[in-house]
Amino acid sequence: MGYDDHMERFRDRVHAGELLADVLDARSGIDDGIVLGLPRGGVPVADRVAQRLGIPLDVFIVRKLGLPGHSEYAMGAIASGGVIVINEDAVTRLGITQEAIDTVAERELRELERREVLYRGDRPPLDLASRDVILVDDGIATGASMHAAIEAIKAYGPRSLLVAVPVAPLSAPSEFEGFVDAFIALSTPTPFQAVGLWYDDFTQTTDDEVRSLLSGD
Repeated sequence: MGYDDHMERFRDRVHAGELLADVLDARSGIDDGIVLGLPRGGVPVADRVAQRLGIPLDVFIVRKLGLPGHSEYAMGAIASGGVIVINEDAVTRLGITQEAIDTVAERELRELERREVLYRGDRPPLDLASRDVILVDDGIATGASMHAAIEAIKAYGPRSLLVAVPVAPLSAPSEFEGFVDAFIALSTPTPFQAVGLWYDDFTQTTDDEVRSLLSGD
């Protein structure tokens, strides 16, 4: 089955962010807002949204929890604040022990904390309490990282939480219904396969680029 040429394609993450900003700029109800980008690829997209809306940009870090021995496959994710989301079906089906989960989670938490310092330096994270939070990534594939970020952000008590991405599977809007106040995906192509297929340039975002965007350089 071929891809639908009428589905939205993006030149790069900046282009995707500009198109996403067009949609968000037309919405009402964003009062005391903040834009959070999931690193690394979500930050350039989030930066364009934050600039257009004239609200602060920050980073919210999520790390995949890879299956022991098969780290490319996610059994869950861990987010800033130590919130862990586990794919219970996968864990049960594969007989993954709690000890194995804890080992992977501890390792990824150390990496998460390292990246917090790497990206922010000594700047504290922005306060999310009673804010209208817009959570942005460059796309959604399995949704594990986004679910972990959502659960972690809710713990900070935002006034509202909106997820906005350029591209996601067709099932994504219904999958996130009830977890967030609003979900926006510019494109939901079928078949989906991978986020990068819907970008002409999907070059990996570097740590230096993330730091530069967060510092406003």
